[in-house]
Amino acid sequence: MRQTICFALPLLPGATDADRDEMLACWHGERAAEHRASRARHRITREATWIQPTPAGDLAIVLLESDDLAASLYGVATSDDPFDAWFRGHVQRVHGVDLAGGMNLPEPILDYRA
Repeated sequence: MRQTICFALPLLPGATDADRDEMLACWHGERAAEHRASRARHRITREATWIQPTPAGDLAIVLLESDDLAASLYGVATSDDPFDAWFRGHVQRVHGVDLAGGMNLPEPILDYRA
């Protein structure tokens, strides 16, 4: 059964443009093939990111889908693949989050489905 998670990560001051540029490169640019290969390797079936401006600073809103989110997230956090290592470094630079050290995931409190 497909699992979905959505979470927000604050962008460090001055990091919004770098995040936008790199995520666009992963979507349609020079990193797209490596990104697709990484997500296929980790069995991530959907990944979407939005930048949300707020009075407290910009946030990246991230949506991930996988049949096994725990395994997918663990794979991205521990892989020796060069793209995955670059991605972890990017997350560290723009969000200040060390994916290899783990992160707190959101607590689901409402999930209405018709």
